[in-house]
Amino acid sequence: MKILNFIVAALMLGSATPAAAQFNLKKAISGAAKAAKAVTLTDAQMASYVKESVDWMDKHNPVPGADSPYTQRLNRLTAGITDADGIPLNFKVYDVIDVNAFACPDGSVRVFSSLMDIMSDDELLGVIGHEIGHVLKHHSKNAFRTQLLTGAAKDVVSSAGGVAAALTDSQLGSLGESLINAKYSQKQENEADDCGYDFLVSKGRNPWGMAMAFEKLQNLEGGAQKQSYVQKMFSSHPETQARIKHITKRCEKDGYQRPAETAAETK
Repeated sequence: MKILNFIVAALMLGSATPAAAQFNLKKAISGAAKAAKAVTLTDAQMASYVKESVDWMDKHNPVPGADSPYTQRLNRLTAGITDADGIPLNFKVYDVIDVNAFACPDGSVRVFSSLMDIMSDDELLGVIGHEIGHVLKHHSKNAFRTQLLTGAAKDVVSSAGGVAAALTDSQLGSLGESLINAKYSQKQENEADDCGYDFLVSKGRNPWGMAMAFEKLQNLEGGAQKQSYVQKMFSSHPETQARIKHITKRCEKDGYQRPAETAAETK
């Protein structure tokens, strides 16, 4: 309603406005109209953009085949985990050197092989549970929506009307990068921890792996590639300690036993 009032007032004053100001006014009106359209972005449009972005990432990243030890391990760990509160889940490995994992609003979960190399089965499930927590709390959906309205594809998206616009490779790449590198507030990370904990419990998994994964990630040493996921998840050392302590207390209160420390089992 504020946008509409702004446009009406601008039109009433337009005839008395100098030429240069008229030009700027037209730009402002055009921007306001685009914002009004963007706000009405539907769930169907969102789903279409997410699917297109995930398909683009799957095409442009090396995805190991069914006979790969990485694929077989991920399939074994996630057997029976088919949905998150009605959102169908699908899992794939990206065979790349970055230490990372992410989950998309449509339930696509992608785990990087280098993360699998350093994580035990319990720890890896802990990371997956946390990432699915972001989906269940709609953090990933809201982050993706913001990127749609402010990123490289914003003009195309806002002028598309009621259908999802066709995007270029560059725009899809930018959206895919936003899914991979989404950063959340401390409040959102805490919410994803608790939601991911509950999700793992609901699927019959031991939630201790989440605290163990956080401990391992916190202690990671190495180059920037290994620290990328750490930087994304943990904005401060004291907060990381508090998150580990919180999950540990929940596990102990609920009577879960901490699994034995084991090596990664990919190869």
